[in-house]
Amino acid sequence: MTNLTLSERERITDSVLKIQSVRTSLDLVDEDKIPSKEEIEACLESADLSLRTALGYAPSASPAKKDPLT
Repeated sequence: MTNLTLSERERITDSVLKIQSVRTSLDLVDEDKIPSKEEIEACLESADLSLRTALGYAPSASPAKKDPLT
């Protein structure tokens, strides 16, 4: 892992928060109304984990259920 600049950390943090928001929003929609919802959720989870790892946060069991970046 390379050292991130402050600007890069801010951009990645912003992206993590946006992904978290999308994941929360999707939880409120009936899965039958979104084709491939499970695959979309898995992709968002993977992206969240990758970005958090880039920030130096250890993976957690359920990143969407925790407060942002704690």
